[in-house]
Amino acid sequence: MTEIFIDGDACPVKEEVYAVAARLGLPVVVVANQRIQVPHDLGVGMVVVAEGPDAADDWIASEIRRNDIVITADIPLAARCLAVGALALGTNGREFTQDSIGGALATREIKASIRESGQSTGGPPPITAKDRSRFSNRLDQLAHRALRSG
Repeated sequence: MTEIFIDGDACPVKEEVYAVAARLGLPVVVVANQRIQVPHDLGVGMVVVAEGPDAADDWIASEIRRNDIVITADIPLAARCLAVGALALGTNGREFTQDSIGGALATREIKASIRESGQSTGGPPPITAKDRSRFSNRLDQLAHRALRSG
């Protein structure tokens, strides 16, 4: 059965994930470095991992399987999940694919170099209602694709 994993520490679209998952009857696992309030009555589980910069990512990467879905803004985690045949969706509603992940990783490295030189690259823009709608629609599409493939 397809599961949805949320890289939960800073995920702004958890409520949208819960709604799509509940409608489709999919289990959700939120993974974070600290306890986060989750709706257990909707089949949402919570995993608290040890402190550390990649602890949640490492846990997700070790547990995710083919046709599962990860929700993350972390590009290296998305790449790790794609490598096992999982689907990866950014919190902005953009799917990470085998075709797009290389460019996303390269852009991430360029921005890291710019930040290391002392320049500001700015953060992601605030999430809008349109972004939330796009995210929900895209997650619904990915979930249906995963269920058909599963």
